[in-house]
Amino acid sequence: MLGFPARKPDADDDSQQNWRENWAETPLVPAASVAGAALSVVIAIMTFLAALTASFALLLTQASHDWRGQVGAEMTIQVMPRPGRDLDADSRKAVEIVASFPGLRDARALSKGQSEELLAPWLGAGLDLGQLPVPRLIEVRRDGSKPLDEIGLRSALAAALPNANLDNHGAWMQRLTTMADVVVASALGVFALVLTAMGLAVGFATRGAMAGAREIIQSLHYVGAADSFIANEFQRHFLRLGLRGGAIGGGAAALLFFALGALSRQWTTSAGGEQAEAMFGAFALGWDGLAAIVALSLGVAGLTGLTSRVIVHRSLRALN
Repeated sequence: MLGFPARKPDADDDSQQNWRENWAETPLVPAASVAGAALSVVIAIMTFLAALTASFALLLTQASHDWRGQVGAEMTIQVMPRPGRDLDADSRKAVEIVASFPGLRDARALSKGQSEELLAPWLGAGLDLGQLPVPRLIEVRRDGSKPLDEIGLRSALAAALPNANLDNHGAWMQRLTTMADVVVASALGVFALVLTAMGLAVGFATRGAMAGAREIIQSLHYVGAADSFIANEFQRHFLRLGLRGGAIGGGAAALLFFALGALSRQWTTSAGGEQAEAMFGAFALGWDGLAAIVALSLGVAGLTGLTSRVIVHRSLRALN
């Protein structure tokens, strides 16, 4: 809260504190103004968008880790039908070979009907697959506590069953990793753009506030006020606006994810809900996610105050 001084401080004053206390209750930067309220709304919106982007990136990262863990823990053996070979006998033989290898937990051979059911979503229900060369599938689970000789397993299968192929899901895991990395990188790019837009908005607001208080700033320079003193006044003002907008935007983002988490438990009964849960999980950020939103809101407030301070210092150096 600043106004005009009763006198110019002497050069030999020990402190400017008593001089500052003589100022009237006229604010250098009005605490309540239309521009300040508008900037708080802009900061709230930007914080909300930044929190959503960062939270979705966090959810996708966690989901991607779960995907890779599930896919990497399993392998599939395909026993292809060939003339003169018994698929049922070949499937049993493949299970016996898997059981003899350390590093594998168990193996389960799918029946002909189960193999055909896996093709139903792609070929349509009610289609007679009896005339098609449908391979028999064997699901193999890894034992993470023991190393697996995958090369030896492939060699044993090739020697005993030339019509069997081992798929370690490496290509599928690579696609999942690439997709997740692209989406997360895109989210981080959007996050950076949102913060940049917010910084520009704060910069314009700071310059506008300085233009409105130009006469007071010039008077402060005349009486010998330090640049840091003026910058502190602007920093405190914009820090308050940043805290208000960050709290509103971060709180709205947290409430939205809380609502999505509650709704996702009902969506799981539908096909679309199951796909969304497989993609992003249960929309549950947990305490880590909530702490990240709080940290983001505080970071936005700090960035707002720091941006204002830097711009004021640059403007005052130009004025000097």
